[in-house]
Amino acid sequence: MTSKERILKALNHEETDRVPVDLGTTNVTSINIDAYNTLIEYSGIAKENNKIEIVDRAQQIVKPEEIMLKYLGIDTRSVWLKRPKNWEMPLREDNSYIDEWGVTRRKADGGDYFDPVVFPLREASLNDLNSYRWPNPDNSERFKGLKEKVEMIYETNEYPIVVDPTGGIPFQNAQNLRGFDTFLIDLLINQEFAETLMDKLLAFQIKLLKNLFNEIGSYIDVIKIADDLGAQNAPLISPELYRSVIKPRHKDLISFIKKYTKAKVLLHTDGNVYPFMEDFIEIGVDIINPIQISAQGMDPGKLKNNFGDQLCFWGGIDTQKILPHGNIKEVKDEVKKMIDCLAPGGGYILCAVHNIQPDVPPENICAMYQTVQEYGK
Repeated sequence: MTSKERILKALNHEETDRVPVDLGTTNVTSINIDAYNTLIEYSGIAKENNKIEIVDRAQQIVKPEEIMLKYLGIDTRSVWLKRPKNWEMPLREDNSYIDEWGVTRRKADGGDYFDPVVFPLREASLNDLNSYRWPNPDNSERFKGLKEKVEMIYETNEYPIVVDPTGGIPFQNAQNLRGFDTFLIDLLINQEFAETLMDKLLAFQIKLLKNLFNEIGSYIDVIKIADDLGAQNAPLISPELYRSVIKPRHKDLISFIKKYTKAKVLLHTDGNVYPFMEDFIEIGVDIINPIQISAQGMDPGKLKNNFGDQLCFWGGIDTQKILPHGNIKEVKDEVKKMIDCLAPGGGYILCAVHNIQPDVPPENICAMYQTVQEYGK
């Protein structure tokens, strides 16, 4: 099979010649720049370019080069929207910058992420939301050269096209703007503000997608959206609260995507999100990522048995213990375990749970993908 046939059959719940794999197609299935440079050195592959492209500044992740994707046998290919040139984000002396949403992000000494540290709407009133300087979803710089890149992939008919528009997903971006604690309180005692803020974020996302679909909508095979709803041991909010204020907005977003494209919808949501699985199915989610198996309640066998005929699973290889701290045999055993559990009947694309971080040895990365080539047939 070609990679495109392999991915599309798996997403249609059909078994394939081998389990398909991903690396680098979204900002939650990629690899940190330091880990990538180590992988290049370990593999002996020459860099295609002198400068590796960082596609998500906050997470410091890269778009892997074609030579690396082929070396690892990766089945997916992606295209990324560009950042508008008129929104400069210079790095300041304290190792921080302000992103296009107005959120100050800073990387701690020895850290891997630029985390939110100043939340521009923490003290905002309802009236302040109307005067806030929102990003412009109509900025043409975001889409410059996008169609040409997509057409190059499409014309080979070899790889599926996965698009990660990022953007203004309501729940998580509201936390970035308001502060995690403040927004959770808003949902309970300041609900008009919370819903107005989420509606503005949703409006941005839908307008951005409308522009995106006008450019390449007919080419997209998978589109990723993200909204983290789970922590390590439990959901971040109750299922009842999710269903009353967040689920309707997720439904509107997914309905818009499915109205204008034939793309499968991949929802990234970390942690223990088992209580929401039936809700995801109801609103039209096709694929769940990252399948954080180390989180409480996220047993892969239970997920497959209960939802595997309606949902596809994308991820599954543990990045908390196995990939960073396991030996090669333990990595191979983990890959085999996930294949045995999630691949029967189709519906599984294998990759790490979230982005590969600098503490993951390159030999473990190679072992993960090599095992799929051998065992995943």
